[in-house]
Amino acid sequence: MGRPCPTRWPYPEVMGLVRSVDLAELRAFCAAVDLGSLGSAARLLRVSQPALSKRMRALEALAGAQLLVRSPRGIATTEAGERLYVEARKLLAQADAVEELMAGLSSEDAPVRLAVSHTIAEFVLPSRLVQYEQSRGRHLSVELVIANSVVVRELVGAGRAEFGIAAARIGSALPGLEQVHFCEDEVVVAVPHAHAWADLDVIEPEQLIAEPLVVRDPTANTRQTVDEALAARGLALGPSLAEVGSTSAAKATALSEGAPVLLSGISLGRDDEGFAVKRVRGLDLKRQFVLLMGSQESLSPPARALVDHLLGES
Repeated sequence: MGRPCPTRWPYPEVMGLVRSVDLAELRAFCAAVDLGSLGSAARLLRVSQPALSKRMRALEALAGAQLLVRSPRGIATTEAGERLYVEARKLLAQADAVEELMAGLSSEDAPVRLAVSHTIAEFVLPSRLVQYEQSRGRHLSVELVIANSVVVRELVGAGRAEFGIAAARIGSALPGLEQVHFCEDEVVVAVPHAHAWADLDVIEPEQLIAEPLVVRDPTANTRQTVDEALAARGLALGPSLAEVGSTSAAKATALSEGAPVLLSGISLGRDDEGFAVKRVRGLDLKRQFVLLMGSQESLSPPARALVDHLLGES
């Protein structure tokens, strides 16, 4: 018997490349060409400029040719870069079509795993999810975990949530995670109208630390923001009247006890007629909420669509 013929791969092999082309590199390349700037492309793709520059160097090394010319005015394509851009655009359009098709093959999208802080879960996310479903015309399946901001960061970092929304002090970095600004916030003192502070224009730090307050538990970012600001002035909160685990519980306790409560400004809306909102003199209690993810490329198509919606509405 003769030897069986070797099985041939039905498609022609790409010769000369040490590895396959990465779609993320091609997306970065095309974005840079379209916008004329690496910085603008990095912001569009929600990656750092050094990370995007690294992708460009890797793509040029793979191609064995210079693709972009950099100058103080921005970037331009070389002849090789222009040829690559034309074909890359075709490939990316096909890749997007494949992703859209695969996302629609099931009657329901796979659940989006999302972790958010208590404040966002109670006062921001519900209306955003309703708007998203209405715009899509179909049900969105979400696995939602509500936790303190520290836990949200841990869940996203461990890959147990595709993305999360957590509080952070303005300007602070969260190592190991990409973060995108979501919204501004400020911790305030909500004072029941029957309390003596309701008539004050501003609360003095010495008054704040001497008064029994309703506060969140020590692991909550609302509490940590106040503790850090006081510690910077050599002060600390006195014994609390009550420590509670959620904003809604904090409001209810404050009203029933007639005591001031430290709350997120986001959580106080038009329906909170029982409170007067006060600030503490000299204390910077501003913070922000950020959207956290491992990387943009790690998101599933449904998660990426939801992220785009949430950031577009913020």
